[in-house]
Amino acid sequence: MNCDHIGWTEDGFLRYLDQTRLPQEEIFREVRTVEDVVEAMQELRVRGAPLIGISAAMGLTSAARSLADGKFTRDWFEGAVDRIGAARPTAINLLWALERMRAAFDRAFRGGGAENVIAALHQEAQTIWDEDAAMCRAIGEAGAALIPDGATVMTHCNAGALATGGIGTALAPVYELQRQGRHVQVISNETRPLRQGARLTAWELARAGVPVISIVDSAAGAMMAQGKVDLVITGADRIAANGDAANKIGTYGVAVLARSHGIPFYVAAPCSTFDLSVASGEGIPIEQRSPGEIDAAPGAVGHNPAFDVTPAAYITALITDQGIIEPPYTERISQLITKGSASRG
Repeated sequence: MNCDHIGWTEDGFLRYLDQTRLPQEEIFREVRTVEDVVEAMQELRVRGAPLIGISAAMGLTSAARSLADGKFTRDWFEGAVDRIGAARPTAINLLWALERMRAAFDRAFRGGGAENVIAALHQEAQTIWDEDAAMCRAIGEAGAALIPDGATVMTHCNAGALATGGIGTALAPVYELQRQGRHVQVISNETRPLRQGARLTAWELARAGVPVISIVDSAAGAMMAQGKVDLVITGADRIAANGDAANKIGTYGVAVLARSHGIPFYVAAPCSTFDLSVASGEGIPIEQRSPGEIDAAPGAVGHNPAFDVTPAAYITALITDQGIIEPPYTERISQLITKGSASRG
């Protein structure tokens, strides 16, 4: 799967594939203002925790590039970071990337004018993107060892190439197996209410030549009971220090079903998705989206959380760019994430 859904224009602005138009149309849009970045994230035109972080960094660079010299101030930059950072509260990669951009801004702002700062922001955004692609490859290599040849993998929502700057997180092991010439197929849960599994995961897998079966969310348990699922791999938008993992709404139910049927349930994520400042899933903020996204009868009261939290007890192992983390999680997560941060400098 090629990473052709995000990039720079010739004049240095963010260009992205509008994922709300898939699979019917492939429409690309450009980012030139802070408002463009926020709108793209909140409307889910770009989505997936790693891609949100990358898009924030590239979008912030684009917005800075659009400003006249006189308007490029520290106050403007801090305001832009605050507005972008509030766009998607659950995905920790967003705040992680913005902190890196703030550090790059601070280093460059002391040494020169706007042109120097914009060059530094562009370089840091590109580095974040390159690092994510490398982390995706490492996740794929680590996770491939957990998947038997000929296995059927169930996934929920989209944690493939479309959600990252590389080959994905949950789907990275699948793409790695494909690269090795081994057989694997995927069951993609529809993922209501916005159908990211049916629209995005099934689209990108079919495009990459990976056999994929698309099912409604409520069929997951029946597929497991019929012996048609060998393992489950999902992504995550934030993982707490104890291993609790927030992911697209419905993931928790899939984990409970997997445990009931004795099926391994894995969560795949880069080090940037771990939040050691949050002790457990109870501390992870859960984004509440518009009830209008739910196709409900007039008069019904809609409740539309974008994510839920799967307790660490239901997770067989965490697949990371620094290797596999098995229970007990707290100490092992701390050791591995610290190691990963040190290796990236």
